Order: sequence, then structure tokens, then C-alpha cells
Amino acid sequence: MATPLSADTLLRALKAEGCQVVEYRSWRTHNRNHKGSWGPVNGVMIHHTVSSGEDSSVALCYNGHASLPGPLCHTVGGKSGKLYMVGHGRANHAGSGDDDVLTAVVNETSLPADNEANTDGNRHFYGLEIVNLGNGKDQYPTVQYDAAVRWAAAICRAHGWGAASVIGHKEWQPGKIDPHGPVEGRGNFDMNAFRRNVAERLKHAASWSASSPTPSSPKPKPAPQEDDMPTAKEIADAVWKYPLASPTAEKGTDPNRSAGTFQRWGDRHHADVIARLDRLTAAVERLTAAITKS
Repeated sequence: MATPLSADTLLRALKAEGCQVVEYRSWRTHNRNHKGSWGPVNGVMIHHTVSSGEDSSVALCYNGHASLPGPLCHTVGGKSGKLYMVGHGRANHAGSGDDDVLTAVVNETSLPADNEANTDGNRHFYGLEIVNLGNGKDQYPTVQYDAAVRWAAAICRAHGWGAASVIGHKEWQPGKIDPHGPVEGRGNFDMNAFRRNVAERLKHAASWSASSPTPSSPKPKPAPQEDDMPTAKEIADAVWKYPLASPTAEKGTDPNRSAGTFQRWGDRHHADVIARLDRLTAAVERLTAAITKS
């Protein structure tokens, strides 16, 4: 828990970490503070933009759109490796998320499953939007991924936080999938691997550079050639997490929800219907008995 870094302090921390920073328009005073406080801050959150084009994505995150005003984050990570500062203060990036996740971030403990959206994340997190379509095919170049690691490490270093203060949007709000997609030479974007990369940077001075931009996670052993079909558990997990568009999503919000979210809602709804039917059945039986007696 901490007071947000000043714009100058944040900028110095990023540059010391080796980040290629671009100051975009009036980012120092661009915020949503009139909608609520920014702080105390507890961690950093990683997103993808669901857009392409560096310049247009930066402009989108600065301006926002009709249903969600900007800034939509504090920094935009371009595929070039440049980090564009687009806001300082409260930003529309995290939305509502799970209070248990926030507690874990504060305590820097293992993250629980995000199954609630009851806490204002825009108040508590710095936000990085990485330019990517988020379609599972658009690749994050090594230079872009490395810049994101440096950005997260710089803020954690400045606050005295560990890598456990870094989370993905998909770990904060039910139904979110970002960051998502393949990272050059590393497989799919994995937040545990990302935190390991941040942790490795924090073991060294801010000026440190590895022989490769960031240490990669251990490569999994290849599956036997004669059996490359997914297991039943892998299929079940993929179905449970598969994003579906919710017809009841509020206008201007991300309509995607995981299949598991729909299943949990369906279970609750089914239980409510059964309980109501039981009450109606009991009422009919009482009415029938009263009529019979009369």
C-alpha cells in the first residue's frame, strides 16, 4: 500500500530500468481523478489493447471512446519496444475486480481465483496496455515483452514491491482474458512466467541487462509423437475458460465472459428456479388440502 509515484519520479524509475519512454501529449495531468481517488496503490496490472497500429493504439488509450473516456491506462507498450506515457492518476483500465485478489497482491501471496467483481481496481493499480489484437494469433515481439517486464519491474522497484505485486487483467476480473496471445520464442503469454522475469530483474540493479532480454521460463518437454492429442482435463479446462459474448453485458464494457462464468450463473439460476418451484408446489398442496376439507 503506497502513495502513487509523482510523474517525475515514475519517469526517472522507468528510464533507470532501461525503458525507452515517450511522453505523449499532456500525460502528466491527464486522468479521471474527478471520478474518484487514485491510491493507495498496491500493484501493477498488465492488459492487451485489442487493437493494431502503434500510433492509433496510443491515441485510443489517451482519448478513450464514447462509452469509456481516456486515459485507458498509464502506459502503452508498442511493438517497437517504446513505452508511451498517456496518463498519470486514475485511469479507466482495471474496472471492478475481486477483493480477495487485491488482498493477495497487498500481502504478496498466491493469487486466488477471481470470482467476484466487487472492488474498484482503477484506484489501486498502475495499468499497462500492450498493443496486441488479443486474438491468440497476434505475436508479442521480444522487444515489446521485455519493455513490459522492465516497466513492471521499475514501478515495483520504486515502491519496494516484489514481483507478486504484478497481475494480469485476467487474474483480476472474471471473464477477462488479457494479456493473451503468443510471445516470441516463449509460447503463450503466461503471468507466472512474466512474474518470474520481473523477479529476476529485481535481483539486480535497475541498469542490469541479461544476455537475452529477459530470462525465459523452462521449456516444457515435447509430447511423444505418437500421442499429441490433448488430455480430457486439458479439453475441460479450455472449455471452462473459453470466452463467450454475454448478451447482458453493459454497453461500453468488454462483453466477453468465460464459459465457467456462464456455468456458475446457470447453476445459481437453476437452484433459484428449483427453490421457487418447490415453494409453488407446497402452496398448491396446501390449497388443494384446504379445498378438499371444505
